[in-house]
Amino acid sequence: MGIVIGIDVGISTTKIVGIKNGKVSAPIRITAADPITSLYGAFGKYLHDNDIDLKDVEKVMLTGVGAAYIDTPIYGLPTAKSEEFMADGLGARFESKLDHAIVVSMGTGTTFILCNGDEMKHIGGIGVGGGTLAGLSRIMLNTSDIMQVVAMAKQGNVRNIDLVIGDISAHPLPGLPMDTTASNFAKAQSDASKEDIAAGLIKMVLQSIGSAAWLASLGSDIRDFVLIGNLSLLPQCKEVFPGLEKLYDIRFHVPKHSQYCTAIGAALDYTINGKK
Repeated sequence: MGIVIGIDVGISTTKIVGIKNGKVSAPIRITAADPITSLYGAFGKYLHDNDIDLKDVEKVMLTGVGAAYIDTPIYGLPTAKSEEFMADGLGARFESKLDHAIVVSMGTGTTFILCNGDEMKHIGGIGVGGGTLAGLSRIMLNTSDIMQVVAMAKQGNVRNIDLVIGDISAHPLPGLPMDTTASNFAKAQSDASKEDIAAGLIKMVLQSIGSAAWLASLGSDIRDFVLIGNLSLLPQCKEVFPGLEKLYDIRFHVPKHSQYCTAIGAALDYTINGKK
């Protein structure tokens, strides 16, 4: 059996992985001006860096919004497409080793996929995600460079931005500790520092995603949530999500290759579900 290549094609960013004998090899990410350039750049670099010949590739599996622009076989190789929500679920299940969870795919917006054994079902989503953080940062911080926003946030104090229960009540409310966020940005002043604003923006986006994920689980017995996508790499995840775990009595998991889970899932869609 040859290697199966999974490619998550975004509008400007492409992520690519290879799977052979059940193992993920050397995932990479390439950014370019358009999905075609990004895809072929990523594919060529992946083959070169891993010393893979075209004849060694058994199948190329495409997914992601940019895959719609690709209608021909990649370099003449057998090529097919994987539905993105299926790829999200398969990749997250493979990486987390959890088969009863909600997958939280944090992209430009955020989608929720119910993973229940072999069933992968899209159960909803919200329009808050990396695109929200980038857009608000452009307006409020004059940058859409997320790494710059992250660096600023590390120097900021979110207590200058967010209203917490302790600010409005002398005693904890039922189920709500004193440090629970009552309202994002409710304490922000017109002269707030960029560092404080950056801290508030990241916390608001991550809290909104985590709380919406919990709400999506109500009516089920699911207590585990798998975070995938680029936002799962933000260092603030290690601050925000543990607080939500305590508040809602749930568990958030960030797998090893969290940003590549969709590409991994695309490859698995072929290896698990057979030839297409």
